[in-house]
Amino acid sequence: MTNNSEIKYFEGFNSPNQMKLQSGQELGPITIAYETFGKLNDSKDNAVLVCHALTGDAHVSGENGWWDFLIGPNKAIDTNKNFVICSNAIGGCKGSTGPSSKDPKTGKPYGLNFPVITIGDMVQAQKALIDELGIAQLKMVLGGSMGGMQAMEWSIMYPKRVKACTVVASASKLSPQALAFDAVSRNAITSDEKWAAGNYAHDEPPEKGLAIARMIGHITYLSNESMNKKFGRKLQKKEDYSYDFSTDFQIESYLKYQGDKFVNRFDANSYLYISKAVDYFDLTKKYGSVEKAFKNTNCKFLVIAISTDWLFSPKQSKDIVKALLKQSKEVTYAQIDSPFGHDAFLIESTQMTSLVQNFLNQVK
Repeated sequence: MTNNSEIKYFEGFNSPNQMKLQSGQELGPITIAYETFGKLNDSKDNAVLVCHALTGDAHVSGENGWWDFLIGPNKAIDTNKNFVICSNAIGGCKGSTGPSSKDPKTGKPYGLNFPVITIGDMVQAQKALIDELGIAQLKMVLGGSMGGMQAMEWSIMYPKRVKACTVVASASKLSPQALAFDAVSRNAITSDEKWAAGNYAHDEPPEKGLAIARMIGHITYLSNESMNKKFGRKLQKKEDYSYDFSTDFQIESYLKYQGDKFVNRFDANSYLYISKAVDYFDLTKKYGSVEKAFKNTNCKFLVIAISTDWLFSPKQSKDIVKALLKQSKEVTYAQIDSPFGHDAFLIESTQMTSLVQNFLNQVK
């Protein structure tokens, strides 16, 4: 193992040993793109697995790393001591097998022939990577949002493989309101004439639909408080209304910028598949109840909520904590006070650093 954080690739689930998905379908071969930070020690007991959110990737630390304030030398998750692994979830478009990958049966991109996947399927693929690295037990698995869902599934599906689990700004299932936002986002993509039933050309993606989907999603990541503070009803380089349908307000311009930027780095079909996986995540449906889901877990838990997060509300985090306490599990709950809404787990460096560092120090 090296300290380099260059992208690496794991290949597995070759025929006839394809991965059996929760839907009953099979998928293989599978490529998983991942990065590692730090060095795996001789006893292989210092590994920390980080799970990314909806549109994230494996580049969690270093320049432009999405959780760089949290992970690295002498940081909360100190890579001088810990071996950090972050993989791109299957279904994604950042190196792991997804709908834009070549279907071995046709030699063409899967498109909608790619099977629908779940959070549990993502975790099953990650486990194969962890097995390949020779790691018998993870010191900690953590993630925010969709990453928190993966972290919970790790503790449930492979209880002997996890010492500690950190769940940030997540939930045991999406609220109906969150499901509704996801449905409208997917509809924006599939209504774009360039989507072509998922068979669009690489150089002609459904940019308008994907940009709108990102705009919708981005609204859910913010809070009314943060939008009011940053934008309010300020006009965009104007002294008065235009009295036409051009961009009047700064918030309109900001969302358009976010949408336009997103289409250059993400695949439309991956957005459909990954958002559907998040929608299908429901511990009650899968295990009978949230309480039953955690019955056999065997690790310490840290559950972190954000005060202004309405997409994954503090109440939803507290419901996870209550279920864990009913099963007599060791759990710590903390709430980050922040005006930034759901996005706070990627912004509030001081609070996040303190909470995660203190928790990780307790893991022996």
